[in-house]
Amino acid sequence: MRLLLVEDDLDLGDVLSRGLTPLGYAVDWLKDGESANEALRNESFDLVILDLGLPKMDGLQVLENLRARGSKVPVLILTARENVEDRVKGLDEGADDYMVKPFDLDEICARIRAIHRRSSDRADPKLTYGEIIVDPAAHTVSYKGEDLNIPRREFSLLQKLLENVGRALSREALNQSLYSWDEDVDSNALEVHIHNLRKKFGSTFIRTIRGVGYMVEKEQK
Repeated sequence: MRLLLVEDDLDLGDVLSRGLTPLGYAVDWLKDGESANEALRNESFDLVILDLGLPKMDGLQVLENLRARGSKVPVLILTARENVEDRVKGLDEGADDYMVKPFDLDEICARIRAIHRRSSDRADPKLTYGEIIVDPAAHTVSYKGEDLNIPRREFSLLQKLLENVGRALSREALNQSLYSWDEDVDSNALEVHIHNLRKKFGSTFIRTIRGVGYMVEKEQK
């Protein structure tokens, strides 16, 4: 899952970025509202973690601009502003959730999962496809009743594909969900991950759509 973190506090941003990345999130970190506004105008993210008290453009203005463009990307406000009026305004401007600093990383992760689940119109916290069961909260995968040890990139890729069963996802979209801006990525890294998942779940599990990308087909009833 690709996250945009917008936070001008360097220590806090570093804690969040370092804490979320090992959990399989591709975290892009920006430190002012204007940069965030531009990034959200031109790129796709699965979720935004947004501070309000930002330099150059206030977080509420970033949120207002985002919703005015018709974007439905989920937004979690994370701020030191704790009065009720600010919470109400943030939610009324289109935020999906609101947390006040200081925070607990485990709670942020739980809220990210809940927001993402709602935005995907999915009630079950686990993803099930045939005999594959993916638990994003526990970061576990089981297949035919056996637990598998899957590296975080493959886990993220598997989750992305199973959240979009029946939809072809482009190579670019999949790479963006796995890697942040500052990571060096081998040109064939995605193909390696696809190959490894096919070895685990069968050669026909992930279908190559020539000229488009990859997808997991809908299960046959």
